Amino acid sequence: MRVMVMVKATKESEAGLPPAEEFSEMLTAMGKFNEELVKAGVVLAADGLKPSSQGKRVRVSGSQRTVIDGPFTETKELVAGFWIWQVKSMEEAVEWVRRCPEPFPGIESEIEIRPVFEPEDFADLLTPEAKAQGERLRAEFAARN
Repeated sequence: MRVMVMVKATKESEAGLPPAEEFSEMLTAMGKFNEELVKAGVVLAADGLKPSSQGKRVRVSGSQRTVIDGPFTETKELVAGFWIWQVKSMEEAVEWVRRCPEPFPGIESEIEIRPVFEPEDFADLLTPEAKAQGERLRAEFAARN
């Protein structure tokens, strides 16, 4: 099963990078954790995100698209970083998160784990053409990565 593991943003992470020494220590600890994930064959993708002040949202309503510039004030709804993991179960993902270093040392933070939809989740809903298209697109994506 694939899961997306999201490190939720904090007021401090939205303010930008922490002091250099603190940031360096966190990167070192997170680097070691990421090495464990890679060696275990768990991690498929991982990255940190810049503050929402550098982002945009696009609100979709019918055929209308409205672009909203960051920053976005509700930090509890924002993501500061993520992983995509391949795990055997949600319990395994939770065990990995329990081993994760503090994303923001000294600041209470939250990490959310959500299952990713797999093609078989839609097996009864897709036409043969849509299934073939999905397989072709996944193969093209895998070839590029």
